Amino acid sequence: MAGGGFSKLPNGSVVVAITLPRPAECAAGGTPVRVLVHAGNRARALTRLRNLGLRAVYLRGNAEPPTPDEITAVLHHPDGLLWRARPERAQELWHPIRALLRPAVAAGQG
Repeated sequence: MAGGGFSKLPNGSVVVAITLPRPAECAAGGTPVRVLVHAGNRARALTRLRNLGLRAVYLRGNAEPPTPDEITAVLHHPDGLLWRARPERAQELWHPIRALLRPAVAAGQG
């Protein structure tokens, strides 16, 4: 399982950051993606991901908490769910979660 972590914000909510393999249905399947979730607590953040079809998402420990830049990015997004393909490349833009899951949805409709 990939690494991840969380940061508790002053208002009591949390930002969870977790690195996952990209869904196999995507063109670059298997490439790791960094996913950010803003929620009321850690359990709710993971539930939000599981409800999107990412069933095997667990957060064990706090080895890779979100950076201040990641926290800012997810707090300024209306959905509170973002991802980017290469966490080590800061110049890559953040994408809404539906852009990651779109190929799987389109494949199921065809």
